[in-house]
Amino acid sequence: DLTNRDERVNPVSAMAEEENTFSLRPNHKKKFRSPAVKELIKGCMQELLEGVEYDADTVNQLSKQVGELIKKRLKELQYDRYKYIVQVIIGEQRGEGLKMACRCFWDADTDNYAEDSYVNERLFCVATVFGVYHY
Repeated sequence: DLTNRDERVNPVSAMAEEENTFSLRPNHKKKFRSPAVKELIKGCMQELLEGVEYDADTVNQLSKQVGELIKKRLKELQYDRYKYIVQVIIGEQRGEGLKMACRCFWDADTDNYAEDSYVNERLFCVATVFGVYHY
């Protein structure tokens, strides 16, 4: 019965149950670890790209799949209060060079990044993950 008023939640007691989670620094054990994330990226790329040939019509969807898998596995690492930016670039392997750069304004004590690349005979993939601590 929706009209039963005896089941109202007391706003004061509901607020008392919530804790203030404001934190300026992550717990040392839950800090973004570049080597662990690099291994995660490597595993995701090998899983999805091994034996795959470059196809200009499907590469957009493939790069999204790689990015989604990386994000899913990042959540399993349980880095509390981190936001992730995942960038995946897939191109045709022609033996040409590729240079990439980025600039970020962040807190060097809490924020970090990891990247890895994958190459087979037909394509290359570069994936970068930025872990930004949310204060």
